Amino acid sequence: MKKISLAFFAILITVTSVVSAQEAIPNLPVDPDTKLITYKEVVNQTGSKRALFDRAVEWLPKQYVNPVDATKVRNPETGIIEIRHRFDVTYEEKGIQKSAYSIDYTMRLEFKDGRYRYIISNFLMHDVSRAPVERWMNKSDKSYTPVWDQYLIQLDQEVKKLIESLKQGMMPPPEKKEDIW
Repeated sequence: MKKISLAFFAILITVTSVVSAQEAIPNLPVDPDTKLITYKEVVNQTGSKRALFDRAVEWLPKQYVNPVDATKVRNPETGIIEIRHRFDVTYEEKGIQKSAYSIDYTMRLEFKDGRYRYIISNFLMHDVSRAPVERWMNKSDKSYTPVWDQYLIQLDQEVKKLIESLKQGMMPPPEKKEDIW
């Protein structure tokens, strides 16, 4: 009876951990037309088209070590900035974090008076060649491995940190008070 209870308890823990792992997988935004993971939002923000564009240009060196290399388009007349950059996803082996893949992405910023829009998409993993990360979402792929779920979680976390950094950088500068003495 004791062995049966232990076996039942072990199975319960295994099932619970599998269910918890599945719940942790983020619901990634997939564009219905392109079928690609795409994060996009229109953000209302005070400022003219040019002021918002300038704030984004000021934000770039805070986010990227080499912003000139990261930005492929920087056009104040059209109000468009296009960024191509990368981040790494990792896996754990014997308690040590190791780099698995470098993920390229494209971020497009568009500005209008009183608002801006970001679109983050075209996620490609560096493997033997570049391949779309959407493959990791296909659990019926013959190469599927549970670590792919962890890569998707890391991708979602990295993009959300990028979005939060952008939104903070796009806030209007604090008003300077005159020093009255």
